Amino acid sequence: MSVLSLLRLRTPADFADWYRLGAEYVERVAEGMGFETGEFVDYTAGVDAMRANRPPGEVAPAIRRSIAADLLADAVFSEPYCEWLPLWYELGLLAPVRYGEYRLQQVAATYGDGLSISVPRFSRPAEALVDGQPAPAHISGFGERFILADAVLHLEWFVHVARESGIEVPQTLVAQTREESLAYYTGHRDALSPRVREFQALLFSDDAWVREIDDCYGLDSTLFGVWERLLGAERRRLETGST
Repeated sequence: MSVLSLLRLRTPADFADWYRLGAEYVERVAEGMGFETGEFVDYTAGVDAMRANRPPGEVAPAIRRSIAADLLADAVFSEPYCEWLPLWYELGLLAPVRYGEYRLQQVAATYGDGLSISVPRFSRPAEALVDGQPAPAHISGFGERFILADAVLHLEWFVHVARESGIEVPQTLVAQTREESLAYYTGHRDALSPRVREFQALLFSDDAWVREIDDCYGLDSTLFGVWERLLGAERRRLETGST
């Protein structure tokens, strides 16, 4: 099996665990940061509805909004992410990424019908300048660029899906995290401030998302294994305060 086998997914039931893992990630980060979670949706009810392929009309609007936001964010995440990485990587994944985007958007539309849900727009390198240049221009290795991309885009993903699922993230912290992360991961800052380091350490727990998607869908994917190792190493480094 490989990452290409994800392209067989079609129905809400197929994507139930996909949504579950995204919602668990939002919950883990929000609780770890002490954000207010009292209005966070009952995502387990959404997972159950998806597994049963229940009609959207039988699902509470707040839950449908969360499902649609999660899947839409994942649908439009990978293509901008690839732009932060070497051209050979971007070209190699472009076709499966676009097909996966199509499938995710189809299921998201099932639950988002009739709701006003914005589609997140993730930053491209030209929109993330450091010293007047796109951030990736300051580094060269694949691993460095992969971590830089994740530091920016998983922040944007989390903020969007958390908001659409009932959790507000302090905008001052978001702006600070973006600014410091761009400087730090391009070698223009020696360290992250304590609150930003804590936030990024939790955001880099997306290594668990990668591992669990691989396990749930029986992929045994070499590519997912590379992603998990890179993300997990950075998460552990941030957690221990290593430089």
